[in-house]
Amino acid sequence: MGIFLRIIYESIVQALGQLNSNRLRSFLSLLGITIGIFCIIGVFSAVDSLEDNVKGSLAKLGDDVIYIQKISWSDNPDNWFKYLRRPSVDYEDYEIVKSKVKSAQLAAFYVGIGQRTVKYMKSSADRAYMLGVTSEFAEMFKLNFDRGRFFSPNEYYYGANKCVLGFKVAEAVFGSLDPIGKSVKINGRRYEVVGVLEKAGESIINVMNFDEVILVSYELARKIANLKSSDLFQDASVCAKAGEGVSVVQMKDEIIGKLRSHRRLKPKQDDNFSLNQLSIITNFLSGFFNVLNILGIFIGGFAILVGMFSVANIMFVSVKERTRLIGIKKALGAKRYIILLEFLIESIVLCILGGITGLLLVMAAMAGLSQMSDSFQLYLSVNNATLGIVLSTVIGVLAGMIPAMQASRMDPVDAMRK
Repeated sequence: MGIFLRIIYESIVQALGQLNSNRLRSFLSLLGITIGIFCIIGVFSAVDSLEDNVKGSLAKLGDDVIYIQKISWSDNPDNWFKYLRRPSVDYEDYEIVKSKVKSAQLAAFYVGIGQRTVKYMKSSADRAYMLGVTSEFAEMFKLNFDRGRFFSPNEYYYGANKCVLGFKVAEAVFGSLDPIGKSVKINGRRYEVVGVLEKAGESIINVMNFDEVILVSYELARKIANLKSSDLFQDASVCAKAGEGVSVVQMKDEIIGKLRSHRRLKPKQDDNFSLNQLSIITNFLSGFFNVLNILGIFIGGFAILVGMFSVANIMFVSVKERTRLIGIKKALGAKRYIILLEFLIESIVLCILGGITGLLLVMAAMAGLSQMSDSFQLYLSVNNATLGIVLSTVIGVLAGMIPAMQASRMDPVDAMRK
């Protein structure tokens, strides 16, 4: 065991000496390894970070929630003629799901009223999106409040002139003032602010941007807007959350049966509504992420291949420079495997140094990009760092194997003469 540790130590010292004595040559040779590891691990890290952020964004909305809407998320958007003939999703659909779909533990309905300007004294916020929502909306979307609360049962039932503002809307209108209890004017009508949503921040995928919304009760929305519109792109949805122990597939089948019955569709008629699920987006993005990974492997692979030949060239030069020393070692009784291990470990050390440099560049790039973006954080995971070191080790073995075998097979007499 002691002899192996000594070989490893001497090989590391020789590798570092090789780097120090031929700095420019070593730098150029290891540049390929560094660039290759940077490309491959950089892409893997970026994809993993993006994927984690996407899944985190989707997890907030729940993967056990079905969105009943007019347009399908997965279908070709060019098929708008098919959707044009469909009736809009409405409050009656929500009531059917809520009362008759037993597998759903929670159902909610929201409908978009459009962009509005919110005014308070001399301040205003433009293009805030107003939504009419049912009483279950806060629980369905797990809304957190920076200040205030959601609508009380009485406020909802009687359609009181109350509203909940998104964080950015409240910040633009009130600044540092406390909005709770104050009245804002929207389209000439006064609303009392009862709550301000917690800041959601930027996200890669925003099914709904809660920072820039105005929430009003559905009962109030019925008074102030025409909710019977059959607009093709009307933003209306019934949301159903599966009960505990109930599969989404089971709930989906029950929803289809109840809605088809409610809409009086014949057995041979297609559904005139769409059941959307966040897994549709996840599956689409998974394919996209796989393409990015393949692209990273393709680009980085060429750089690593060039780097591997460069390291092999260093090792051939190193063998030639130390031919007499190899002959002396063999004459003194050094075994072939000892010579082989010396050069092989030296090659591995060189490649690992190049790989570590690449990983440091990845860390610097991830930190810089994270500072530039509020939408998501990029990071180098332990798994990807480990993969980088393993790749560097494998490259070191491949690059050093032939030079090491050449050194181990030298005849001691011939080697000393050279």
